[in-house]
Amino acid sequence: MNQEFESTLLETAVTEISRLPGIGRKTALRLALHLLREDVSASVSLGESIINLRKGIKYCRECHNISETDLCPICANERRDTSIVCVVESVKDVIVFENTRSFNGKYHVLGGVISPIDGIGPDKLQIDSLISRVAAGGIKEVILALSATMEGDTTDYYIYRRLLPYGVKVTQLARGVSVGNEIEYTDEITLGRSLQNRTLFSDTIMN
Repeated sequence: MNQEFESTLLETAVTEISRLPGIGRKTALRLALHLLREDVSASVSLGESIINLRKGIKYCRECHNISETDLCPICANERRDTSIVCVVESVKDVIVFENTRSFNGKYHVLGGVISPIDGIGPDKLQIDSLISRVAAGGIKEVILALSATMEGDTTDYYIYRRLLPYGVKVTQLARGVSVGNEIEYTDEITLGRSLQNRTLFSDTIMN
């Protein structure tokens, strides 16, 4: 049962905070009361940072990573290897891979994985833009670095089939990443080794 508060302002704040993923109303109430105990400037600073984040962040026109400019710092970095593209599910995965410090190529953020049960088809992901990047030339290898789940594997295979006409090398993370695990929960050492020991995707399937 939802708590009822005498203060409408507190009720509104708790309701809005509880909309965030992983935060229930009890936690939202605790956070709201914490903000009330803090100096007003702390709440103002928090509010302004969230507003600035929402207004200032955009998506890179090339890889769809978050950015403050049309081209994200990774895509704009001329020292990165433009011939290798690592395909990931989300922005969080880019951050995880960058923390391993074992990849110097570019990325492509799909924005999810194919999941018919959730109504997510290929048309709702950034797959066509990936194919366009490969078709434009210059990319020699595409690394499929999606989570080792049924949805991730389905998406891997779909992309692999779409890339076949272009003759580009398609690889997959070595299975140091346990089946069923999501990339963001894999430790950096394991992920780095899986990236370095990646295998040809064609070797993992029956054509």
